[in-house]
Amino acid sequence: MSTLLDSFTSTLDTLAARDAAGLGESRRAAMQAAADAGLPHARVEAWKYTPLRSLERRAFAAPAAAAPNFDAGLLADVPAPRMVFVNGRFDNAHSDLSGLPGGIDVQPLSAVLQGADPRDANFLARRFERSDEVFARVNAALADEGLVVRVDAGIRVEAPLHVVVIGAAAGTDLAWHLRHFVELREGASLTLVEHHLADGAHRHLGNALAHVHVARGATLLHARVQDDSTGATSFTRTDAVLAADADYRRLDLELGAALSRHELNVALHGDGARLHANGVLLADGRRHLDTRLGIDHVGRDSSCELTWRGLGAGRSRAVFHGGIQIREGADGTSAMLSNKNLLLSEGAEIDSQPVLEIHADEVQAAHGATVGQLDPTAMFYLRSRGLTAETARSLLTAAFCRETLAVVEDAALRELLAKRLDAALERLEAV
Repeated sequence: MSTLLDSFTSTLDTLAARDAAGLGESRRAAMQAAADAGLPHARVEAWKYTPLRSLERRAFAAPAAAAPNFDAGLLADVPAPRMVFVNGRFDNAHSDLSGLPGGIDVQPLSAVLQGADPRDANFLARRFERSDEVFARVNAALADEGLVVRVDAGIRVEAPLHVVVIGAAAGTDLAWHLRHFVELREGASLTLVEHHLADGAHRHLGNALAHVHVARGATLLHARVQDDSTGATSFTRTDAVLAADADYRRLDLELGAALSRHELNVALHGDGARLHANGVLLADGRRHLDTRLGIDHVGRDSSCELTWRGLGAGRSRAVFHGGIQIREGADGTSAMLSNKNLLLSEGAEIDSQPVLEIHADEVQAAHGATVGQLDPTAMFYLRSRGLTAETARSLLTAAFCRETLAVVEDAALRELLAKRLDAALERLEAV
């Protein structure tokens, strides 16, 4: 077994919440499954572009029981209601759930595990059958914190709920495993915004898994900004299930970390379910970003619209896999995927793999992927108007990425996300 998995096994032995909610046996089984399978190697299709050889030789400690101090200025533009986690621990002092209406229940997972009804945490018992789901299995074994949100039928939550996950510098490399559960019942509405930020340089590992359930006629806008330390490792997975006429809007901005892998799996089970998911992969330096979409159309007349943009600079590598499956009987499906990428240096690499699998009749489906450089005609036009080459390049790359923000209709929230994106682009230009 690798040093990495050895350190995770040691963490399970001392995990305070190991047996909470009757989960002890399932936690042990999940860790044993991860240890037996080992880390996926390059011959495993889903991991062929993301080698883990250097990571498997590293060991990570569990974080302390309490959240450490951090620079509160990181929260300056994150309004309430918000929940804050620092190095994998809930920070009650900086969390603020004021302004939420009745009919929404928001708790940290640690509180749910201490609750009287173990059924409230039954999502933690989910099994992961594929051998390449090693980090999901590790999460199933070790998750003891996260966000649990349940919105009652017909409740419309107007103010966005912000979740802030901060990695703070420490004396050793830490690993935390967050499990989130988001449930919107029939006709409910919620905006959820994740901020993954760094307080100082660190080389921690964050492993997060989210379950998202959107019931009939419910609407969820889910934005996620990953802007962690340049030495951090981030594994994130979202498994979403949409019922009939559910509407799931999603934005992912991958702006930080040394190694980041994000899996977004959405099953459109109900008739008329809708998914609109956009994202940006911003790779620079020697960073490695890997994003995998798995969209599964099951119900009739469902739709997905996916717009993803990638930038590669320095000696970085960005990997994008856009998988869409339209099952037998899912007639009337509309599925559109666009993945455009810009190479800004000779040393960068971008791999794009759109996959469209159709088993139904009467569908509209298209996918496209491009990897190229900035349009020389557009550069010439801007230069002819007196702009420097650097300014012209900055304007074109910003316009290229900002297209994805259209999925966010709220102007104030869209501007907040644009500021995060623009700051990352400015860092890119400064290199």
